[in-house]
Amino acid sequence: MTESIRVLLVDDQELIRVGFRLVLEAEPDMVVAGEAADGDEAIRRARELTPDVVLMDIRMPGLDGIAATEAIVSSMPDTRVLVLTTFDLDEYAFGAIRAGASGFLLKDAQRHEMTSAVRSVHRGDAALSPRITRRLLEHLGPRLPAVEDASDPTSALTERERDVFRTIARGLTNAEIAQELHLSESTVKTHVGRVLMKLEARDRIHAVILAHQYGMS
Repeated sequence: MTESIRVLLVDDQELIRVGFRLVLEAEPDMVVAGEAADGDEAIRRARELTPDVVLMDIRMPGLDGIAATEAIVSSMPDTRVLVLTTFDLDEYAFGAIRAGASGFLLKDAQRHEMTSAVRSVHRGDAALSPRITRRLLEHLGPRLPAVEDASDPTSALTERERDVFRTIARGLTNAEIAQELHLSESTVKTHVGRVLMKLEARDRIHAVILAHQYGMS
């Protein structure tokens, strides 16, 4: 039997946490490991519970979700953070992505969208659609630092890995990549893992940003 995805809920509004808990615990493969009401508590609880996924509200009193995301990602690389925001692609959402979040979700998302996003980030996919990926790069692109050709890590990729890298850069999931490149999902998963390792990318979001920096998006 597959182990349940352990989720930490972080939101300063108790009613929202209750609603999220009801949605997630109705799923057979998910369990709410704990809750937190602010950024400081989120960091403490994450270290205590080592959840698979943190559902992180961005705007909270005290330490906000961006700072908490950065602290959790830097100290717990196996924990994925999915940020919650009220507005589609606002400055706070971009700040959380820069801090290391693996995707974001609107608070008014449908229940199937929430559970799908949690599963996506848990298995290593980014919870961003191709449309969102394009807008993310449009926003972040001008702010990304220039890179030196001599330091280009993409030179270590095989031709097939470069193909996979380009599809990751477009925001495609493993299933979509498999269909486009006529590969099995297990083969795609292997290629994605090798791409992330060679690029020293922490996750697919980081890989998308690198693809833009190195002109492969």
